[in-house]
Amino acid sequence: MTFTQPMGVDMANVLGNVHGGIIMRLCDEAGAYAAMKHSRRPVVTVAVDSMSFHSAVNIGNLLTVHAEVTWVGRTSMETRILVTAEELMSSRVTHTNTAYFVYVALDERGRPADVPPLLLETDEERQLFEEGAQRQARRLERRGR
Repeated sequence: MTFTQPMGVDMANVLGNVHGGIIMRLCDEAGAYAAMKHSRRPVVTVAVDSMSFHSAVNIGNLLTVHAEVTWVGRTSMETRILVTAEELMSSRVTHTNTAYFVYVALDERGRPADVPPLLLETDEERQLFEEGAQRQARRLERRGR
């Protein structure tokens, strides 16, 4: 799932950088749509595993948010989200953010619902899945403490 949106003045702080919360909202939306597309069910956000800000996004940049499901459990799915900002006049593209969001699919009653397995066809997909499984194990371990 890919979203692209120009960053306007109403999205920025006094330094002219886009608020991190704006970027996080767009990441959550893209991640949710990727999870819904995979599960064909409504989803809710249950965790933001990490959200790294590598560089600023400025007013006038064209922000692209790409989300893909990289790990699935029985009812939950992790999405990896990559964010880039493009300076339109120079066509310079900067990787600004990486994030991992976790969603749970819901049934008609709003309860967790089973999701289909993820088809892993490449070595990269298998590696991303394994890394997602490790993050899920750490999340469960932290929750158990």
